Amino acid sequence: MKDNLSPEMVSSNGTSFANSLLVIWSSGDPDIAERMVFMYCRNSKLHSWWGTVQLCIWGASAKLLCESERLQYLLSELQQVGVETTACIACANSYGVAETLRSLNITVKGMGQPLTEMLKSGWQILTF
Repeated sequence: MKDNLSPEMVSSNGTSFANSLLVIWSSGDPDIAERMVFMYCRNSKLHSWWGTVQLCIWGASAKLLCESERLQYLLSELQQVGVETTACIACANSYGVAETLRSLNITVKGMGQPLTEMLKSGWQILTF
């Protein structure tokens, strides 16, 4: 099947970006975080539904995560099963939580360009 993919749909190691999922978590609702975002990300890795699963913490979710020990614990479980975690630096700075996010082993960076590249290269995007 990889032979039918355009070059921009395949990573440098030959895997299809179509098998890569970016979950954008922007909601400040803890129920959505625990019962949808974290549950889907975790099961996606445990059951190999996607080759790559990346969770992007964007907006109000950054503040929520930094205020909730329960969500921090659940996030660490996601990281342990292989979910990659990133956060938008602009959002983190606006809430004053960039250093706290980094202390949770989250890559904090500008996300506009990476998101654009993911969209152009065939990543699947799910937003909560």
